[in-house]
Amino acid sequence: MAGTPSKNRKRPASKKQSARGNPQKPGESRDPRHIEKATARDWIGAARLRTLPLAVTPILIGTGAAHLVDVQFHWVIALFCLVVSVSLQIGVNYANDYSDGVRGTDDHRVGPARLTASRKAKPRTVLLVAFAFFAIAALAGLAIVIRTQQWWMLLVGAACIVAAWFYTGGKRPYGYYGLGELFVFVFFGLVATAGTTYVQAFTVTQEAWLGAVGAGLLACGVLLANNLRDIDQDRAARKRTLTVLIGRRATQWLFTIFIVLAFGIAVFIALFYPIAWLTLLALLAALPAILIVWTYRLPKELLVALALTSLTSIAYGAFLFWAFIG
Repeated sequence: MAGTPSKNRKRPASKKQSARGNPQKPGESRDPRHIEKATARDWIGAARLRTLPLAVTPILIGTGAAHLVDVQFHWVIALFCLVVSVSLQIGVNYANDYSDGVRGTDDHRVGPARLTASRKAKPRTVLLVAFAFFAIAALAGLAIVIRTQQWWMLLVGAACIVAAWFYTGGKRPYGYYGLGELFVFVFFGLVATAGTTYVQAFTVTQEAWLGAVGAGLLACGVLLANNLRDIDQDRAARKRTLTVLIGRRATQWLFTIFIVLAFGIAVFIALFYPIAWLTLLALLAALPAILIVWTYRLPKELLVALALTSLTSIAYGAFLFWAFIG
């Protein structure tokens, strides 16, 4: 007896699973048994060291501006301001890793995979590390308040931590609605710089405000370079950054305008504090960054622009500090 030909038998169609995770590693196994645990290098990388100069710049400018009012340096207070700023920066980076990871936003990343998205670390662990750095910032801020007796600044510190968390955290993170640059300008520009000056001099000078605007513009430039790199992935993940909303060309122009305005402020300050002319040396990093932003072909090239803009920021802050104390 002839059996039913095997070619006539219908086989259930296998469903194709969409690739998730880092697009650069599509073949990476998602089996937990084959995923390596995060190393110390992975954790350090997740802190995003390229962005840390943005936390140092406002402290340099704010401390220099305070010296214009009180020639006595308050190094302890300045150091604690630095701890607050750097801890917040690291904390928001880990919080971003956690929030984007659990939402699946980082599944579309072009750059190195994050701790949460790569599953090298448990989301809860990443979140706890973020909260640990927020706690360090809070304790350092509390120490400043106790030292200066400016208790109302507890509200400012609380606002900074809340803003750091809701950048990508919570149900409606403002970083997903094109407001990231605005908050970066306010908190890593105006608040950080003016706050540093105030706790040392109990006033905020015009020089501090001008420097704060410059620091904020450069910080926004770094964020623009980062979001320009991720524009396609963010659009796919429905993360509506300012870059996604306005497009590539407008982002390139905005990046350039921010850099030019920051150096325009430095030139104005140099009319009264000649050493500030040295700030123009930071253009050695800023101009290549602008060139890359306008001519890049691969998104990963923007990592160089990001690093150069961050380097520009700290050089900018260091020269203004020198100008104010010179």
